[in-house]
Amino acid sequence: MRYFGVGKLVNTQGLRGEVRVISTTDFPQERFKTGSQLYLFHPTLREPLLLTVASWRQHKGFELLKFAGYDSINDVEKFKGGELKISEDDLMELEEDEYYIHQLVGCEVVTDEGEVLGKIVDVLQPGANDVWVVRGERGEIYLPYIDECIKQVDVENKRVVCHLMEGLV
Repeated sequence: MRYFGVGKLVNTQGLRGEVRVISTTDFPQERFKTGSQLYLFHPTLREPLLLTVASWRQHKGFELLKFAGYDSINDVEKFKGGELKISEDDLMELEEDEYYIHQLVGCEVVTDEGEVLGKIVDVLQPGANDVWVVRGERGEIYLPYIDECIKQVDVENKRVVCHLMEGLV
């Protein structure tokens, strides 16, 4: 089974078992709502620990979570530094022209003139639009995810067609 990160557990909050989480998901309302199931990955655990969210609230840029059956700071102190993930089965259906980063990484990028630029190795999210990092013979190329640049995305066949705008290389 594959797992995908939704948050980094950075600290405890108070004495009643709440934890502070830095969210890495675009869907915090879905991932952290009461009843959601998350897997905790931590260096001290041999296997992921399945946790059920008992409560969730936001406070000062953090997601504050409490897990069912963990009612004290002593119960959750050992979770610090862990990563919260969901299983592949829990991925949400995306809108047309929206992709998960794991679907894009590894896609071959070809220009609309047929030149192979390389493969997508990362997706940056600096602001208004994502930027796809492509590594190939020309080195690293940064492609903005905008209609003028990205012409076709086929995640099934791991292929992206782009128009290489002036100044990108």
